[in-house]
Amino acid sequence: MSVKIRLQRHGKKGKPFYWIVAADARAKRDGKYLEKIGTYNPNVNPAEINLNVDKAVQWLQDGAQPTQTAKNILSYKGAMLKNHLAGGVRKGALTQEQADAKFAAWLEEKTTKISDKAAGLSKAQSEAKAAALAAEKAVNEARIEAAKPVVEEVTEEAATEEAATETIDEAAEKAAE
Repeated sequence: MSVKIRLQRHGKKGKPFYWIVAADARAKRDGKYLEKIGTYNPNVNPAEINLNVDKAVQWLQDGAQPTQTAKNILSYKGAMLKNHLAGGVRKGALTQEQADAKFAAWLEEKTTKISDKAAGLSKAQSEAKAAALAAEKAVNEARIEAAKPVVEEVTEEAATEEAATETIDEAAEKAAE
């Protein structure tokens, strides 16, 4: 029997939620599976992945073939690295303690990268909110300015022009008389 590690779709239309399962290759996508080894929620940023790494490594060592998406998820969570290190331990290239130390260091580095990404996303989101608020304030101020009644002020130039037209009108009246 050929075993695949693949995603099994759940969730509503437009809101997918996946189980990461080990299943017979002949089984339907959402059909019977041998063991559930994790979940994947792509609806949030960063995507939420819960994976039992030890079960995934056990299935990989037993010969299960991951699909491309499942392989990417397993790599992201470190199951592929742990499987690789376990192969090195079997061959005698490393001791179990060295393999565990390498995996722990990788896991710590990965955790800091994920937390930095989450912090960057929250910072970008707060900056976007602040920019939107500033733009909204500017629009409101422009709307208030446009709604004010227009008051014509008599400037010196307008007053002199008005006086000049009055004198011209007076001169025209005298000439008409």
